[in-house]
Amino acid sequence: MLRRLTPVLLTLVVVVLGITALAARPEQGPAGRSADFVVLAGVAGLRWEDVDPQTTPTLWRMAEQGSIGSLSTRSAHRPTCPVDGWLTLGAGNYAAWNGSRRQGGCPRTEVTVEQPDGIGANLPDQEGVVRYNQDRQSWGTMPGSLSESVRCSVAVGPGAAVAAARPFGRVDRYAPALPADPAPLLGSCVLSIVDLGTVDGTDPTARAAQARRADAQLARVLAARPPRSLVLVAGVSDTAVPSRLHVAVADGPGWERGWLTSPSTGREGYLQLVDLAPTALSALGRPMPERLFLGRPALSVEGRPADLRTAIDEPAGADREAGAQRRVAGWFFALLAAAQVALSIAVLPLLRRARRHAGPHGPAPVSRRIVATVELLLVAAALAVPAALLADAVPWWRGTHPGWWFAGVTAALVVGGTAVVRFAPGHERTLGPLGAVAGLATLVVGADVLTGARLQLNGVVGYSALEGGRYAGLGTVGLGVFIAGALLCAGWLAQRVRRGWRPAVMVAVGGVAVVIVGSPYLGADSIGAIALTAGLSVAAAISTGGWLTVSRLAWATMAGLAVTVGFAVLDVRRPAAERGSLGRFLAAVGDGTGGLTVHRSSSANVETLVNSPLTLLALAGAALVWFALLQPWGGLLRLFGIYPAIRAAMAGTAVAAGIGGLLGGSALDVAGAAGALVVPMAALASLRVLDHSTDRTLPGAGRPGDEGTGGAAGGPTDGDGPGGGRAPVDGRTPDAGRPEPGRADAGRDRPGATGGGGSAHPAVPGPPSPSAGPVRVPAQPGPASTDVVTG
Repeated sequence: MLRRLTPVLLTLVVVVLGITALAARPEQGPAGRSADFVVLAGVAGLRWEDVDPQTTPTLWRMAEQGSIGSLSTRSAHRPTCPVDGWLTLGAGNYAAWNGSRRQGGCPRTEVTVEQPDGIGANLPDQEGVVRYNQDRQSWGTMPGSLSESVRCSVAVGPGAAVAAARPFGRVDRYAPALPADPAPLLGSCVLSIVDLGTVDGTDPTARAAQARRADAQLARVLAARPPRSLVLVAGVSDTAVPSRLHVAVADGPGWERGWLTSPSTGREGYLQLVDLAPTALSALGRPMPERLFLGRPALSVEGRPADLRTAIDEPAGADREAGAQRRVAGWFFALLAAAQVALSIAVLPLLRRARRHAGPHGPAPVSRRIVATVELLLVAAALAVPAALLADAVPWWRGTHPGWWFAGVTAALVVGGTAVVRFAPGHERTLGPLGAVAGLATLVVGADVLTGARLQLNGVVGYSALEGGRYAGLGTVGLGVFIAGALLCAGWLAQRVRRGWRPAVMVAVGGVAVVIVGSPYLGADSIGAIALTAGLSVAAAISTGGWLTVSRLAWATMAGLAVTVGFAVLDVRRPAAERGSLGRFLAAVGDGTGGLTVHRSSSANVETLVNSPLTLLALAGAALVWFALLQPWGGLLRLFGIYPAIRAAMAGTAVAAGIGGLLGGSALDVAGAAGALVVPMAALASLRVLDHSTDRTLPGAGRPGDEGTGGAAGGPTDGDGPGGGRAPVDGRTPDAGRPEPGRADAGRDRPGATGGGGSAHPAVPGPPSPSAGPVRVPAQPGPASTDVVTG
């Protein structure tokens, strides 16, 4: 009865852990009204490197007493040109101005502003812009949503007119430039939007002159600001390629000396352009059109350094790091993919010659030195991504040649990690390198997540704040590495215990990983947690041996569905501002806009599949596994038969990585990151299993009942199971085990079989001592030979 109830109990444990991780969310008190007036002042292209006490004294003083942050200006176009930025500001959602766009640049866009009555204005192009964003874009954007949420608004300058225009093109109050006395105009409506100009180009002198003019205009705005007002200054767009992070400053009651952040970023010091519209309405105490706004109200949090120069250095450094990350990430993943493909090709002849022949004839074995070198290269390849993540602890982007600095730091870390694995205890055992590499990878990614995921933000193998997709928690590459590392660690540990305890070990280790991935305080990836739950359930179901039967698949599927449904029910009942991605999707399905989310996810999957170097990694790894490692000469089937917990971990990794990439809109990126760790370790372990394929052991040399780990039930244990620790043969650790019942390859994988029929060898005279370890029996000449176990 207990054996029958075990799958049920383990499924319940996985479900409870998954829902607990996803359901707990940080408390967010309701943002109350904090101002009677809001002034949004925008400067296209303004970056933190343009701000200093001499060039922009007004903005400097405002930043000293207010809250500051880095602004991601993502819109529906890449890059976000000034007209796109202003339109996105007024829409509270990713928007784009219709019209032709030359590749990689921002053309000068003339905005027609008509003033028929001298009070307001009209944009005749607004109707076409609304139609373009509704029909040609997948965000459900409605330009003019901000102005539609207030009774009246003021716009100063053509850029501000684009942001303040209602969907039918009307601007309530408009002035082409600031009047001599701006106070009456700014006080005529609760919301004012002011275009302070543009800062563009690469010449420092020209940029400084433009920033000085914008600062002078800001001084006039602050002098005429209405009482009890919130003033937001933002670099609303890029002006050229590549994209950059921009200035964001808030000054008003409740915004003193802090970092700006937003629930849409979850990271102190970062907010998005789409957050400005809901911030303005929240400060005014106005309701927000939730179906139309993608952003969330910004907040001011403590923790900013007292010295403004020190505080500004952080967002300025983040901008430099994000720019360097964009340049370095492409060639890093391209080189990694090329190196792993080349290494996969180099492993093929070693696999074909790794199995030792018992007869006097056969190909000469490959030099042990060459095999050891290839093993070290496989370990180095598996550690490349964790090393690249850890390299961001060093400020490599500040150097003159950041790419070379990153390469040097990463190479040093790879060499150090490989040395740790090489000289770690148990390296000579078959699963020794696999367990060490998986442990290091899990430790690096897990420690980063537990300490705030600072290495992934703007990191080469992390995510960029310039892309606007993620700002906190686990990124796509980190998720793939963490899934693979955690499940391989669980399989390695499960293989060291008795068969009946293996599912419990898998669930214990994997359950902690689910909590880390899914918790909004840590990984903040609900899709990843659901995917990992499904993979963990599969791994736990087959960790004791056997295949993925219908009943086991049913329990694994039920666990994944239970976590998904349980979290969905809890998430959709939260307030709209506190929902996660799954809750927002279900709410969108309820109001009829869920098709846009599905369309965006499908488009993202296709784009990533075509353009990402990780796709090549995933396909190359799959090809090596299918056409080599899983072949009769490849060794992976033998590895799976001897170590069922490792097979379970790899199967669970494949399931989790596939689901996580598909549902997360990252196609094969998660699978590619996981494969970069799993495939080299699978090849290394297969080489070692084939190398020990002719080793034999004495009956009764291990503990009775150690199925799948060696001993009397399965041959030599390699020290990886309860019966391990016996002396090696010919300086090598023996490795074999009893195959699964009913396997078609049971005869081939049996430790005493070489695949050929024929006569048996005579027994060795005189039974050796049981403590002497396994004995290799030399083959005798004859027409065919078969290894026998002697005693």
